[in-house]
Amino acid sequence: MMKKSFFSIAMAMAAFVAVGQDKTPVVYFTRDISPEGLVRIYHALGVEATGRVAVKISTGEGGNNHYLKPTLIRDLIDEVGGTIVECNTAYGGTRQDINKHWETIHEHGFDSIAAVDIMDQYGQMRIPTQDKKHLKYDIVGDHLANYDFMINLAHFKGHAMGGFGGVLKNASIGVASSEGKAYIHTAGKTSDLSKAWSREYLAAGPTQDLFLESMAAAAQAVHNYMHGKVLYINVMNNMSVDCDCDGTPEAPEIKDMGIMASLDPVAVDQACLDMVFQHKGTKGDDNKPLVNRINRQHGTYITDYAQQIGLGSKEYYLVNLDLRMPTPATK
Repeated sequence: MMKKSFFSIAMAMAAFVAVGQDKTPVVYFTRDISPEGLVRIYHALGVEATGRVAVKISTGEGGNNHYLKPTLIRDLIDEVGGTIVECNTAYGGTRQDINKHWETIHEHGFDSIAAVDIMDQYGQMRIPTQDKKHLKYDIVGDHLANYDFMINLAHFKGHAMGGFGGVLKNASIGVASSEGKAYIHTAGKTSDLSKAWSREYLAAGPTQDLFLESMAAAAQAVHNYMHGKVLYINVMNNMSVDCDCDGTPEAPEIKDMGIMASLDPVAVDQACLDMVFQHKGTKGDDNKPLVNRINRQHGTYITDYAQQIGLGSKEYYLVNLDLRMPTPATK
């Protein structure tokens, strides 16, 4: 069912007609990477974020300038009355130590636009995993329990270990505490940070696919914990081959593409992957470095496995909001 031509009127019509007739998820798209575009795509999803709303972003490592800027996301956060939420990292840098993390948040301007909550600042908790192939549970910041609804607002780009980072990574590694990140990276072998990154352990650690499977399982755990009250948004700008967690990322070689959003995390990550892989690169707008990074890490496998465990669907209808056609009601 996945559509191969992204911007035809026929596709938008197909999505409009077919929705409601089957369970294929809808992914909405706009090229408008602006505060207005972000609010518009949120409303297109047709589900209101209510109660105590967590807006999960990456605050970006110190030295990185590719993260989603406060000026871009402020209107959406105001629209939903949300709190920016994050968790500490597991690899040193400027965001593993809580004081340095707060300094980075301040330097990047997030605390000037909204309340910010580092969810594992005071503790962590275990939440159930549906898929227990590797993880017996997921270890997340205990402040996750304070929220009724989550907007998973991810920056889609490359990643040194996962191949790419989108909403699935933002839900799994992103919501995990420092120890939870180690637990996912080691496919459930240890949550001990000193062991997880030791030379001996890395040499005998899990294969890449087991890590990706663990990320998918953790993303599913968070989705289930929130009782499905999660909206998933990928912003496709500043798409370096390196993640926002890298303090010295490579410059993006592919031009900004737009914003994707869905109620289905697998569908929206898959739609972004399809757009990047199908892009016809030109000089100054080259998709090959990002594609190569994703392929090097077998990154596309995460959507395969996430679909396999029932988190979502790789098949989707794509609705281009820029065509100004009527959009289907969400289920």
